[in-house]
Amino acid sequence: MPSFSGLLIVVAVAFAVPFALGFFPSVRLPSVVLEILAGILIGPAVLGIVEVDETIEVISVLGLAFLLFLAGLEIDFSRLRGQVLRVTVIAFVLSFGIALAVAGVLKVSGLIETPLLVAIILCATSLGVLIPVLKDAGEISSTFGQLIVAAGTIADFGAVILLSIFFSGEGGVGSTLLLIGSLAVLAVVVFIAVSGAERSMAIRTDLLRLQDTTAQIRIRGAVLLLVGFAAIADQLGLESILGAFIAGAVLSLLDRDQQMTHPEFRRKLEAVGFGVFIPVFFVTSGVKYDLDALLESASNVAMVPIFLAALMVARGLPALLYRRLLDGRRTAVAGLMQATSLPFIVAATAIGEDLGLVSPAEGAALIGAGLLSVLIFPLLGLTLLRGGAPQPGPRPGPDEAPAPTMAM
Repeated sequence: MPSFSGLLIVVAVAFAVPFALGFFPSVRLPSVVLEILAGILIGPAVLGIVEVDETIEVISVLGLAFLLFLAGLEIDFSRLRGQVLRVTVIAFVLSFGIALAVAGVLKVSGLIETPLLVAIILCATSLGVLIPVLKDAGEISSTFGQLIVAAGTIADFGAVILLSIFFSGEGGVGSTLLLIGSLAVLAVVVFIAVSGAERSMAIRTDLLRLQDTTAQIRIRGAVLLLVGFAAIADQLGLESILGAFIAGAVLSLLDRDQQMTHPEFRRKLEAVGFGVFIPVFFVTSGVKYDLDALLESASNVAMVPIFLAALMVARGLPALLYRRLLDGRRTAVAGLMQATSLPFIVAATAIGEDLGLVSPAEGAALIGAGLLSVLIFPLLGLTLLRGGAPQPGPRPGPDEAPAPTMAM
């Protein structure tokens, strides 16, 4: 029978962490870091007052799905065009190449077991962490801010796709690509069907009537889209996070009509995700964190700064390509910003451990490096940005419309 006692402790911690952090507004620390650390504290590794039971596990899985869903929803396709798109795509390809080389060296050194998986992990960027930082710095609409958002979007999408291609599906790479293609075709069909349905005056009137009642019909529709794509991906033998991410991307495309879009729609979705499910996922990730495996030997602890340096090399060096668009200061900051990664590391290491491709010590070190990247890199970036005037956004070309500010 499901129990709520362990879940009570987890949600209490999920509430207490940002609430306590709110008393120190000058401390620019993402609450996700403290949520994971608090999870480690209450988990078997330290105090041992909570263990992951079936109830916590179910809500945690939903939290991971919501996290990837909202990551897909953050994609602003209007920004992915022109020179910004070309430069960030080339930078991501270069980033993956560097990550493969770095992972190969780590494999030869005996520090990792599956270099391809680690290379994919090193390619991700925590866009959800960076957007608030860019907004607070007044850079979200600048050339610099648009590059970071585009680079983070490409990195998130690319990392999820690469993870699904090589470490999902029951057949080889070819069959997995076919399955992913099928899921993409389904996404196109759903997009066309829903777009067509929105033109119906009867459907539009019904949505407007029910969107702010207890029906919350738009939120229910979004959850249906999320669970539907996650379930289909799972049935195809793919990772459910891919389905969740694609569902968010589809909704991002659908949610562009200002006449149809409720002004609080995305805010409501974020309230459900970040208010209920996602913090449970992060606290639970801390509860599951194998601190004993990390502290078992000095060599395991030494892997944390090594992986942190690997993140900086794999994601930071490609930012040099931005020098044609940015000054030296902002190019350096861009490298620091896009080397910030945590949610994807947590998700990918969990998948790797389930598949037996990542050892407990390796997974703990990777997550530790992700925690440090979120703690250190944005802070260093903000420090470098202070004193520099924001750059204006790029002028659109003749075939490009001005890119609107990205909605949170």
